[in-house]
Amino acid sequence: MSVSDVPFRQSAFAKPPVARVWPVEKTAHGEVRVDPYDWLRDPAFPEVKDPDILSYLEAENGYIEQVLGGEGDLRPALVGELRARIKEDDTGVPYRRDGYFYQSRFAAGQNYPVFVRWAAGTSEEEVVLDVNVLAAQHDFMRVADFETTRDGRYLAYTADTDGSERYGVRVKDLSTGDLVLEGAADATPGVAWAADGRHLFYIRQDEFQRPKTVWRHRLGTALTEDVLVYEEADPAWMVSLDLTLSGRFIRIVAHNNVSTEVRLLDAAQPEGEPRLVLPRRQGHEYNVEDQGDIAWIITNDTHRNFRLVKAPLADTAEANWVEVIAPADRTYLTGHMAFRDWLVVYARVDGAQVVRVLDPKQADGIGGTHDIAFPDTAFEVGPGANFDYDGGLLRLRYQSLVTPPTVYDYDLNDRTLAIRKVQEIPSGYDADQYVSARLMAPARDGTLIPVSIVHRRDFPKDGSGALHLYAYGAYGNGIDPYFSANRLGLLDRGFAFAIAHIRGGDELGRGWYEDGKLEKKINSFTDFIDAAQFLAGQGYAKAGNISAEGGSAGGLLMGAVANMAPEGLFRAIVAQVPFVDVVNTMLDDSLPLTVIEYDEWGNPNEPEVYQRLKSYSPYDNVAAKAYPHLLITAGLSDPRVTYWEPAKWTAKLRTLKTDDHVLLSRTEMGAGHAGAAGRFDKLKEVALTQAFLLRAFGKGL
Repeated sequence: MSVSDVPFRQSAFAKPPVARVWPVEKTAHGEVRVDPYDWLRDPAFPEVKDPDILSYLEAENGYIEQVLGGEGDLRPALVGELRARIKEDDTGVPYRRDGYFYQSRFAAGQNYPVFVRWAAGTSEEEVVLDVNVLAAQHDFMRVADFETTRDGRYLAYTADTDGSERYGVRVKDLSTGDLVLEGAADATPGVAWAADGRHLFYIRQDEFQRPKTVWRHRLGTALTEDVLVYEEADPAWMVSLDLTLSGRFIRIVAHNNVSTEVRLLDAAQPEGEPRLVLPRRQGHEYNVEDQGDIAWIITNDTHRNFRLVKAPLADTAEANWVEVIAPADRTYLTGHMAFRDWLVVYARVDGAQVVRVLDPKQADGIGGTHDIAFPDTAFEVGPGANFDYDGGLLRLRYQSLVTPPTVYDYDLNDRTLAIRKVQEIPSGYDADQYVSARLMAPARDGTLIPVSIVHRRDFPKDGSGALHLYAYGAYGNGIDPYFSANRLGLLDRGFAFAIAHIRGGDELGRGWYEDGKLEKKINSFTDFIDAAQFLAGQGYAKAGNISAEGGSAGGLLMGAVANMAPEGLFRAIVAQVPFVDVVNTMLDDSLPLTVIEYDEWGNPNEPEVYQRLKSYSPYDNVAAKAYPHLLITAGLSDPRVTYWEPAKWTAKLRTLKTDDHVLLSRTEMGAGHAGAAGRFDKLKEVALTQAFLLRAFGKGL
């Protein structure tokens, strides 16, 4: 029996699982809400022990097999197709750090990388870390840090072994291969070595899994003897740390979603006190890079799009700031890096990414300023592995909708751009067969929404094609035009793929972000709907031949769009780890992110905010109406969007939706927010999404 012989509608399959109803009344601001599926939250979380909860989640997972499995299962062939696009024996571009060259490698058949190194001027290699060996001891493995001491003897890394994002700190003695530290299982990514190579700084989480404290560990001592270096007292703030590019300072950054406070600790004096760069002010964001006796600071003190100033490193008070790059409405500064002789600034100009190089040796600090030229008109670019402060080479990662991920080295002295690696696609890829474009979709308030789109050159623009529309739209995280080898199968089967750069991201500057958060969050949802209708009007697909996808906060977008969009606009929606139980989550300050997130969504302990969140919360607004085909995913260990949010949403949708469309819900029982960690394991998740979309559109292989 072929796929086309099996109608993709709920009534064609066995009856889906039905969650029991156990109403719980919740009162806020004098209003009573009834939550019929509150029982799906296990009070023992992050452990999930309740057999009724596990039984329901497994039943939903099993239902996917009833719908997508069997003789017409597309997933095995899709996994094979996806795997054929991966170069299995792949190697990364070597980078230099403290007298060694380091490189990551994948061997054929292996899920995880092996990190090797060799001393500069030699060819004798040694294995630094084989993540496959680590992964063999656990069902899940994600390594987040890779920091070596200056003498090259010790490696520090952090490891998550269950997807819960509770990392353990480990130190390996590379001279013996022995693990000399394994502990601090409540850590978070972010470690830094002092200059002596014997003191390690790391971050611990509090009881709510919020990164709150910085600790100093001396090798050879017990963890119980570790010294508290910094503690963040504000529950709405958290901490991160790293080593500045010069290696002179350990940078400790306290921050919430809209404010920062930076401290610098002299790496040569690990037992010293961190020095405050500038006291915190709510809404003030800044970051600092050191270069000799100068501090380079990007700040939003006078303009939301930031400006660049410099100050004496010995006294970074605002009175000593000298403006180097003035703020501008059309130029949004997003980051900077200080090399010994050069300063690199990352920015967006009218939405396009720019890498700008400054020569601080010039009297005004900006002489010789130039932008690096790239081959595409719309692209994504960012820093690669840069550890050579003195070397004069800037490593960059680059890609576009039609250009595979590329590693460049830019010579800051002679201004040449050299390709070091282009992602290889063994099954073949011809960029000339694909076309990308940047469109502007009018929103209902007249704002023009950028849309990036890619499709095959022979794609019909008469409405007969299919369109898959993606967006995120939150936290000021812009989604730039990126390449995906996994996407090629959809493009080759008649789909166009588009990214709607909706408000809530920062693609058009800080104001773009601010116009899609708090009381303006509704703009994100309507922008997405308006972009879909615009693309339909341009002939990319007619209404009903459009699918949508988003994850996490983008999953909230999917949930809101499912409730708000005109019936029949979307054929299918994929909501990955969706933040959909907005009111309940934001009222629960025991969850890791709730208090931290008030600056993004608002505090529902305030009556006006409560009503606003309730007006768009997907779970609270499920109605007796027709919905598109839906695929919903979750991770059982996910601390960011807890598994019960998608589970409750699924249960409520099953009860209330009036259509015969297919609703599938998949909980990864051994993973967290980011899903599977291994490169081949992830393909199963991609294949699930693509099989769902192909079936929803009546397409086969």
